[in-house]
Amino acid sequence: QVQLVESGGGSVQDGGSLRLSCKAAQYTPSTYCMGFIRQAPGKEREGVASISAGAGNIWYADDVKGRFTISRYNAENTIYLQMTSLKPEDTAMYYCAAARLCPLNNPMNIPTWGQGTQVTVSS
Repeated sequence: QVQLVESGGGSVQDGGSLRLSCKAAQYTPSTYCMGFIRQAPGKEREGVASISAGAGNIWYADDVKGRFTISRYNAENTIYLQMTSLKPEDTAMYYCAAARLCPLNNPMNIPTWGQGTQVTVSS
């Protein structure tokens, strides 16, 4: 069973930045696709970004393109999501996710989740 642990959430003002991290347990196959899913209050979960093991397959949701950057450090089984120009509509619980195949754009197809970290953007 893959274990994922997120960190880096918090509260910022409109236009601010945050960086999320997600570390996978050492026994997680390094070939897994990893990424972030978010869920805002009253809304369904939606894919945010994902990255393949070799970083050759990177995907972003349309509303975060140009603002968010996902990266991966395989030596430590860790991915990062740098979020800039944050907007109040980015407020959500952000979950790290992993699956065998990329992209992670359909939460229904993702078998492995972290516990989530809250991101709050105030206007």
